Amino acid sequence: MARRSRRTFTAAFKATVVLDLVAGNTTPAEGCRKHQLSPTLVAVWKATLLERLPTVFQADDRRAAEADRVAELERRVGRQALELSAPKKVSPRAGGMPPTGGRS
Repeated sequence: MARRSRRTFTAAFKATVVLDLVAGNTTPAEGCRKHQLSPTLVAVWKATLLERLPTVFQADDRRAAEADRVAELERRVGRQALELSAPKKVSPRAGGMPPTGGRS
């Protein structure tokens, strides 16, 4: 007898099924029947959602902090580039204008 392979479900599919349950659009039995899922599996998905729900908006805070850090690093790099370019314009060795004003 051939062994049945396990089905895999995308995160979007799991979210759709669980959100229908949480929003009250379908009952757990209806959702399981409609998608041919085990009630235990749907319960695990729902528990996982409810467990991770408080962390959903933490990503926004993290992105804001990262954006602030990137902006600060860009300011530092710009400042350092400006500091490095100033001596090059003055010094004849660093590729600036020769002391004769460009005449040979």
